[in-house]
Amino acid sequence: MRLIHHFISVLALAVLFTSPGSLPLQADVAASFNSWTKGAAKTVDHSVWDKLLKTYVSRSSGGLNVVDYRRFKKAGHGALKSYLRMLQGTDVKSLDRPEQFAFWVNLYNAKTVDIILDHYPVSSIKKIRSGLFSPGPWKLKTMKVNGIALTLDDVEHKILRGLWRDPRIHYAVNCASVGCPNLAREAFTGKNAQTLLEAGARNYINSDRGVQVSGGRVTASKIYSWFNGDFGGNEQGVLRHLRHYAAPVLAAKLKNVRSISSYQYDWSLNDRRR
Repeated sequence: MRLIHHFISVLALAVLFTSPGSLPLQADVAASFNSWTKGAAKTVDHSVWDKLLKTYVSRSSGGLNVVDYRRFKKAGHGALKSYLRMLQGTDVKSLDRPEQFAFWVNLYNAKTVDIILDHYPVSSIKKIRSGLFSPGPWKLKTMKVNGIALTLDDVEHKILRGLWRDPRIHYAVNCASVGCPNLAREAFTGKNAQTLLEAGARNYINSDRGVQVSGGRVTASKIYSWFNGDFGGNEQGVLRHLRHYAAPVLAAKLKNVRSISSYQYDWSLNDRRR
């Protein structure tokens, strides 16, 4: 019995130390997609995804974009699966770099919604497991692009974070949770990506889910703890990032802050009907 308990402890520690922020950026997957066609005129038609987002995603009174998963599953899931098949049939290397970025963000977000719909009703994405000690579907091989099987973690951590090295990626990909930056109500494209990234950063940082300041104490999203390295590698880097996007009221509160007191995150499903 003692050996069993020891084995379980070792496995639990292994899971703990492969949290999202510490995932290694494996060179094989990143290298497989580290090429693009310069000046390519080819684009991907994301209009189906755009229409689905506008139909089933709405803004709550608290500023959170919520998804009507029940109605989406009944009336829009088939169209979503067709869109995902189209994406996975695309030669991503034939796209230029901005189009590739939009491709990967849309693929990640659409596949996440698809997985939720496959299991709906569910209270949290973490209820959908990749394995006994792996809450969430992020380690499952659920996609194939250019003949390479991919997980959600592959797309976010190895391709997007690994190749673009842009902290605003965290405001683009959505994990179907209340604590996450909003799922945009329009599809990413090569032309609108920068606008959506900036809007996503400002919206999240100026929401209670991103940052709260009370009595000089700062409570920030755990995103800034998990992915500390993407925001400068320390709290001062995170605070500089927050101040850059903070609206005047929040900026004033953050002006003399020197540290972050605590972190929070809500894994509840971003469901309109919760």
